[in-house]
Amino acid sequence: MNITIQHGRLIDPANGIDTHTDLHIAEGVIAGVGEAPNGFEADSHINAEGKIVCPGLVDLRARLREPGGESRATIASETAAAAAAGITTLACPPDPSQPIDTPALVDLIRHRAKQSGHCRVLPLGALTQGLAGQQLAEMRTLKQAGCIGVSNGLQAVESTAVMRRAMEYAASQGLTVFLHAEDPWLAAGGCAHEGAVSVRLGLTGIPEAAETIAVARELQLIEQTGVRAHFCHLSTARAVRMIARARYDGLPVSADVAAHQLYLTDMDIGYFDTQCHVRPPLRSQRDREGLREGLKQGTINAICSDHQPHGADAKLAPFPASEPGISGLETLLPLSLRLADEGLLSLSEAIARVTRYPAEILGLLESGEAGSLSVGARADVCVFDPEPYWELRAEALVSSGHNSPFLGWELKGRVDCTLMAGELTYHTCD
Repeated sequence: MNITIQHGRLIDPANGIDTHTDLHIAEGVIAGVGEAPNGFEADSHINAEGKIVCPGLVDLRARLREPGGESRATIASETAAAAAAGITTLACPPDPSQPIDTPALVDLIRHRAKQSGHCRVLPLGALTQGLAGQQLAEMRTLKQAGCIGVSNGLQAVESTAVMRRAMEYAASQGLTVFLHAEDPWLAAGGCAHEGAVSVRLGLTGIPEAAETIAVARELQLIEQTGVRAHFCHLSTARAVRMIARARYDGLPVSADVAAHQLYLTDMDIGYFDTQCHVRPPLRSQRDREGLREGLKQGTINAICSDHQPHGADAKLAPFPASEPGISGLETLLPLSLRLADEGLLSLSEAIARVTRYPAEILGLLESGEAGSLSVGARADVCVFDPEPYWELRAEALVSSGHNSPFLGWELKGRVDCTLMAGELTYHTCD
């Protein structure tokens, strides 16, 4: 179908556009911005008056649980939640239930995502076989199968020698390494930030140094190997400063922050609220402000959901025994927009952190596959109303995971339409 999205405020940070105009889509790509191209006739019109039209959101980190964890969620359920959240592309990291260390697993994930038709899923291949941190994965084969980067998920690569060889291999294949920076020895057994709250509650703490020591090691290896690297879900202010210095020195590194880390601190654990059990843990107020400042200054490039859906029983155990993670797909956009309402970022900058920059990190921006509304680019589009307030309720979540510390919060901004390659994957507007 040829589609015209009319009368909306079009914000495309990749092209510096913020104006009220029409957007024209033909054969799954952007055909024109403003006036329709010659010979274009729309088969369908979407009225976006009073709404914002932007590129489809790109999420750098979301677990889909399938294969291996279908009791908690499936690719179909979570990509449907992504579409309802305006997300058109998401990166799926490996985890123990789906290590993504064989082409067969890559093919399965991509096939199931294509079957669901809600959102494009880009698997991150395993850095080491079985995520065990011992033998390197066959990165070349994984790249040929469709992996856009490599990661060891939340599993540590304890051997510095193995990590060095893995980075060298990834560099030779032109693959970005996605890093979870956490020293396994300092973090062992921990479930909360090491500080006054963990002491008061009697919880084993994870010190700030668990992240900063790991960041320091990886930065040294990045400098030696020259690999492109991306630091996932940073949680400490000191790590942000280390990344800023590394970028100043010319290292090819980028970083993101999970949306919940920009609002919550270890104080929100209260009296053992397991919804606030996450990894890396919620840190101090000083760390939260450091993350916000890093986002404002551009040291942190992108905001991700760090989506981890769980069944209800996963959060019913005592705090240390509960499963860490937040169901974050459907709060990614409103929490990002809230940064603009608070004056930390402009609206265009907030949208850029979930569109342009994550697409750039995944290598999709220049090719027009995601992150922009350039003429000829893939027509991944999000239309949302920035004004309505709504309460986040578990029964209203599309995701199978209802584990969120934001339940009961009043959020602002709701998605009306999501288009992936010109096809409506979510639609509520007239």
